[in-house]
Amino acid sequence: MSAFGGPEVMSVSTVADPPPPGPGEVTIDVVATAVNRADLLQRQGFYAPPPGASEILGLECSGRVAALGSGVGGLEVGGEVCALLSGGGYATRVNVPAGQVLPVPAGVGLVEAAGLPEVAATVYSTVFGVAGLRDGEVICVHGGASGIGTFAIQAVRALRPASVVATTAGSPAKLARVRELGAHIAVSYRDEDFVEVVHAATDGHGADVILDNMGAAYLSRNVALLATGGRLVVIGLQGGVKGELNLSVLLGKRAAVHAASLRGRPDAEKAAIVAGVRAELWPAVDSGRIRPVIDRVLPLTEVAQAHRHITDLGHVGKVILTMPTS
Repeated sequence: MSAFGGPEVMSVSTVADPPPPGPGEVTIDVVATAVNRADLLQRQGFYAPPPGASEILGLECSGRVAALGSGVGGLEVGGEVCALLSGGGYATRVNVPAGQVLPVPAGVGLVEAAGLPEVAATVYSTVFGVAGLRDGEVICVHGGASGIGTFAIQAVRALRPASVVATTAGSPAKLARVRELGAHIAVSYRDEDFVEVVHAATDGHGADVILDNMGAAYLSRNVALLATGGRLVVIGLQGGVKGELNLSVLLGKRAAVHAASLRGRPDAEKAAIVAGVRAELWPAVDSGRIRPVIDRVLPLTEVAQAHRHITDLGHVGKVILTMPTS
């Protein structure tokens, strides 16, 4: 990036290779990466990488192992992998702690696999971790057509007998797509009041778990939607950072509001999350019960167009960027 700003500040250039992998690290020759909303925020100057992380954009990748640092087991040079990153995915080579590396699941192409680590780790750590979704509960996934949303719907259907509500922009195609992925109820947030729709559909029960990417704009309505004992997990701030919270309503419902992020966690915490993803979610991906939902695949040279497409909310699932081959 030449500066912080719009998509036009990005360009493809040559930089030095990362150093050889240190102890516990893996060097990956990147085949593909995926665009996350965090990349857009970093481009605009609103989301600095954690200390020591690459300033190059990109929070996940897929590729082939190029080198192994000392003490790394279970991987081999040339093996096809995907990985959760703190930065550096929009490049042809990146170093990553070995605990954040996953095998490419069965039946998933190497390019497609670039869109899995970030969403899988986010959903595992929030829906099944922080929120502790239980059998028979109701979960509302905001942004159901997003990368996280499309994965979350499938993951819940694969792992829990729970009812899934998905909100999305009002296009019939998006509403149909989230239903195809397993949402029991699809709500157009532009045309309907999701609180009224979900309360009507659940006989006034509401949602036991809400996975929210909006933040302030949805805070009061999310609290109104929570069931008794409900858990709201905020993972994004697309609707602002400051909102009014009615503690009386929260207290009366014995409910909780959590905020969860992934990028800035210590390596040991990320490794534990990735281990959980591999143990609990990867079998469902291997079997085809969960599949990456890819909106489009673009070359890295079209990174500006990829960012604009995410900004315009025209996507369903992930937008992938492929690295130049020479």
